[in-house]
Amino acid sequence: MKPFTQHVAEDRRLMILRILSESGEYRANIYLIQRMLANVGHAVSGDMLRDDLAWLEQHGLVEVTTTAGLEIPSLISRGLDAALGRTRVPGVARPMPEA
Repeated sequence: MKPFTQHVAEDRRLMILRILSESGEYRANIYLIQRMLANVGHAVSGDMLRDDLAWLEQHGLVEVTTTAGLEIPSLISRGLDAALGRTRVPGVARPMPEA
């Protein structure tokens, strides 16, 4: 059985992917993502969000660029597949089916 903290991290990563999947051009700045995460029950520090984004980038789900000192993650195709439940990625929660 997974520890609670692992379930939380997996859900938080899924929420990041879903936020990006609903954003224009599949990208958003880090501050907007942080506010949106708080709206879905994941109030996290900027450091934790950066750690999650680095993890997602290492696993080929997002690409993070820096423009004028602002980090902007972009969803890539594998990340969209994970956000929609079309592919499973260990370390990212699988979305629940729509009711």
